[in-house]
Amino acid sequence: MSEVTLRATTGRPQGSAASRRLRRDGVIPAVVYGEGVGPLPVAVDAKEFRQAVSTDQGLNTLITLDAEGSSFVVMAREIQRHPVRGTVAHIDFQVVDPNRPVVVEVPLHLIGDAVEVRHADWEVDQQLFSLEVRCRPDQIPNSLEVDISALTAGGTIRVGDVALPDGVSASDDPQVTVVATHAGRAAKTAGPETASA
Repeated sequence: MSEVTLRATTGRPQGSAASRRLRRDGVIPAVVYGEGVGPLPVAVDAKEFRQAVSTDQGLNTLITLDAEGSSFVVMAREIQRHPVRGTVAHIDFQVVDPNRPVVVEVPLHLIGDAVEVRHADWEVDQQLFSLEVRCRPDQIPNSLEVDISALTAGGTIRVGDVALPDGVSASDDPQVTVVATHAGRAAKTAGPETASA
């Protein structure tokens, strides 16, 4: 997993007016927290932050935060955005231990072709688009693939069915549905006997 360095300034002024001034100057107010730290108010350059999380890991990127002489290994755990512009308004950086597990959200991507589902005029319905997993920061997968090739009409794929890499475990309930199937318009019109034939 890639690790990036991000510069931060400490001692930023507090309050809404001060935060608005920072944002106008292209700087994002943030806070660092975690075991043995803070909460420590900091500020980071908006462009540098975007570059830091533009890797394949996205917000799961491990970041070395260089805060004027102090260095923290962090992850961006909570991001507040402007309600209209969508720009980042505030970041919570959590200090993490690279050797201890963290809980993160990882995107789910469907692969394969559910041939039997298509032939029955049924449809594949992805219900879960990310999975909460627990692993060490260096083991966080960029994404997880869910193979739908073996799906049949009426079948489902649950969290417990998703193949996970070594060292990675699902935090979500294993019975939660990831992918379901339901009768398409043609199958509904044809009736249950034709649809199951």
